[in-house]
Amino acid sequence: MRSDGLIVVEPRKVVQSRISLRSLILFALAVLMFKGLLMASLGFDSYNYRVAELRKGSTLEQGGALIMQSDPVSTSIAEKLIPILR
Repeated sequence: MRSDGLIVVEPRKVVQSRISLRSLILFALAVLMFKGLLMASLGFDSYNYRVAELRKGSTLEQGGALIMQSDPVSTSIAEKLIPILR
């Protein structure tokens, strides 16, 4: 309401997310790099065995196994890291 009593309709402010798309992409890349590093350091067989053991656990552990399962990107990262780590 203005000083003369006239009611003025103003548009609401657009609510922006506190988490930017860039942050989400960087987080996803960090997770993929971490998975690749684990695969390269543990070996593929040992890594897959540990993920299989997680699948047998509680609901939280099964969720972790879902996130940590092998995927083409992290496998490719691991294959590139193996010569560096050995």
